[in-house]
Formats: sequence, structure tokens, C-alpha cells
Amino acid sequence: MSKRAFNLPNLLTYARILAVPLIVLCFFLEGRLQSSEFARWSALLIFIAASVTDYLDGYFARTWKQTSNIGKMLDPIADKLLVATCLLLLAADTDRTIAGWTLWAAIIILCREILVSGLREYLAALKVSVPVTQLAKWKTTIQMIAIAFLLVGPAGDRILPYVTQTGILLLWISALVTLYTGYDYFRAGLKHIVDE
Repeated sequence: MSKRAFNLPNLLTYARILAVPLIVLCFFLEGRLQSSEFARWSALLIFIAASVTDYLDGYFARTWKQTSNIGKMLDPIADKLLVATCLLLLAADTDRTIAGWTLWAAIIILCREILVSGLREYLAALKVSVPVTQLAKWKTTIQMIAIAFLLVGPAGDRILPYVTQTGILLLWISALVTLYTGYDYFRAGLKHIVDE
């Protein structure tokens, strides 16, 4: 493999992918899905570290001119794996952190990620690039903060009131921004989708 595959930005992306099963493992330490305080705080620390790598890998790749094809491919995949896994975990945990109407916010986020990924893959085959907008970057930031609040959830509520409610509010804000940015991407790509 090329040396670029093992440069620092790519190593940070690999670390983010490895963080996904570690976060899940935190909730399964007792042999079953259990959201104990220890599980939640541990998952939060791993998630924060993984989220920081999302910023750093892109920053280092641009600053040190170490962009690579594998990095361009794996970076969005790592982000989607991290977000999707955490949302599913929080919907299934014993405290039902994401439940009821809030499941719709998670579904909106997951559907948008899948649809936009499919659109990008299709357009890439046509050699059409759809750049990431500034609003989409803000959407990702809000999403990551919401998930962090929800991961710590009830354990955080014991220290600071309304941690879970803040996470749910931010998740809904993220879902609304997600709808808009998803629409924006489809509008930009629509002219290339129509069959000739």
C-alpha cells in the first residue's frame, strides 16, 4: 500500500472507525445492553475523541497537503458509521434515550445520510462533484454535540439538569438542518439525475 494510506490524517480516520465498536462495547460491558453511568461516561469520552479526529484529519490533510483517495473515501464513511451507530444504540439502550417522536429526528438524519451518499456515488460515476456546504458542516457539528449530550444522557442529568432534553432539542435542530441540506444536495444534483 502507498505511504499516503498511513499518513497521520488517514490514521486519525482509521481511529474514528475503530471508535465505533468501542462505543458499542461500553454499553455491553455487562454482557447485555446496559446503559450504566460508567458505560455512558466511557462512551462519551470515546465519542468526543472520535469527533475531534473528524476535525483534525481534514485539517492536517489540507495543511500538510496529505490528501489521499483512501482518505477522501473513508472520511465520510467514518462519520456516517459513528453517527448511525450512536443513534441506533441510543434508540435501543435500556433508558430509551431516543424514543417516541424523537425517533423521527434520528430517522430523518439516517435517511438523509443514506440518500446523499447514494447521490454522491451516482454523481461521482458521472464525474460530477457536489461540494460540502458550510451549512452541512454546521449540521454535522450540531449533530455531534447532540449525540454527545444524549450519550451521557441520564448520567449527565444527575450532575447538570436537562442534559438529555438539551440533546433531544439539538437532535431535532440537526434533523431540520439535515432536511434542508439534503434538499439542497438533491436540487444541485437533480439536473444530472434525469435520464437522457
